[in-house]
Amino acid sequence: MKVLTANRLSDGIAVWYADGGWAETVARADIAHDKAAEDRLEAIGAAAAASNEVVDVNLIDVTVINGAVEPVRLREKIRAAGPTIRTDLGKQASPAPARAA
Repeated sequence: MKVLTANRLSDGIAVWYADGGWAETVARADIAHDKAAEDRLEAIGAAAAASNEVVDVNLIDVTVINGAVEPVRLREKIRAAGPTIRTDLGKQASPAPARAA
C-alpha cells in the first residue's frame, strides 16, 4: 500500500493527497492498493508539482494498523508526526487523527 506525500510550497508543511486535495494528516490520505492506483497518484503529484502547489512529491509505503494509516519508514513517521522536539507543538500536539476506513 502506498500514499502520495509532498511538502506544501506555501509553508513547507508535510501533506498527503486525500479526496482531491492535500491533507495535513496521513490518516486521511488516499491509499493506492495496486499499480494503477499508484500511477494515478504519481500523475496527480506531478501535476501539483508542475503548478507549484507542492514540492518533494513521493509515493511512500504505508500499512494500516488497528485501522490507523502508518508510514513504514522512520523518516515518514517523523514527517507525519511533526518535529521531534517540543512535542507540545506541531502535529503531535493535535488531537488524534481520524482512523482510516
